[in-house]
Amino acid sequence: MIQTLQRWLPRRWRAEPPVPAGLWATILNSHPFLAELSGPDRNHLRQLSGHFLMEKEFHGAHGLVITDAMALAIAAQACIPLLHIRPPSGRLASHPLDALAWYDDFVGIVVQPGAALARRRVADASGVVHHYDEVLAGEAMDRGPVMLSWQEVRQAPDAASTGSNVVIHEFVHKIDMRGMHAGGSPDGAPALVAGLWGTRSDAQAREHWRRAMTQAYDHFRESVSMAERFGAERPWLDSYAATDPAEFFAVTCEAYFVSRGRFAQEFPALLLLYDGFFRPDT
Repeated sequence: MIQTLQRWLPRRWRAEPPVPAGLWATILNSHPFLAELSGPDRNHLRQLSGHFLMEKEFHGAHGLVITDAMALAIAAQACIPLLHIRPPSGRLASHPLDALAWYDDFVGIVVQPGAALARRRVADASGVVHHYDEVLAGEAMDRGPVMLSWQEVRQAPDAASTGSNVVIHEFVHKIDMRGMHAGGSPDGAPALVAGLWGTRSDAQAREHWRRAMTQAYDHFRESVSMAERFGAERPWLDSYAATDPAEFFAVTCEAYFVSRGRFAQEFPALLLLYDGFFRPDT
């Protein structure tokens, strides 16, 4: 009962959720991109993760049992993008937990043992409806739950070298969806406000983002095309990033958070852009 009441209290009024020190150390040490965080960032991430776990409900699909270690590993990775970001309002945070508001539109996290199959239905330009199955490592639904494949999540420590992280990918989609109209689609442009990158209006911030992202996205798509058509060197990141601007945003954010050094070499302009959004006051 006390835990339930705490969950519905304003975040700043809650008691600090306990995160076992031994388990937290294990999660940090098994994920290099978490272990390399500064001491203050690790402490802040632990605080965010504890409150995240208080607010969310995990559901194991097909008999999968969600352990404390599994839930905490997902929470820590989901909260990495929130370490230094401003709240959705764009104003300076008045409390260390304000950034969790980016994830206020959902409660459920469904964890599949492996990849999931989703039945898709699309209509082509002639109006003909096509049905197909899509294999998913994860999926974020607007105002709905997040689905993750545990098979993919558990590979996070090794996948970091390729700039990949399924948890960050899906939760960046959630950030992208914030404020989206019901029935809309994410477009790779999260809520942007005046002041970011020194802009003087919301419109200037959005235009700054659009210019930088369009240039980077077009260049990446060209690199993928050259590799597929003419045998040129393949880009470092998964070609799935060339699908559309929303996937480009999510895939590049994976690399930004788990392999910052390589990301800086590959996407120097995006490093500045993402720093201005995810770390505007550092």
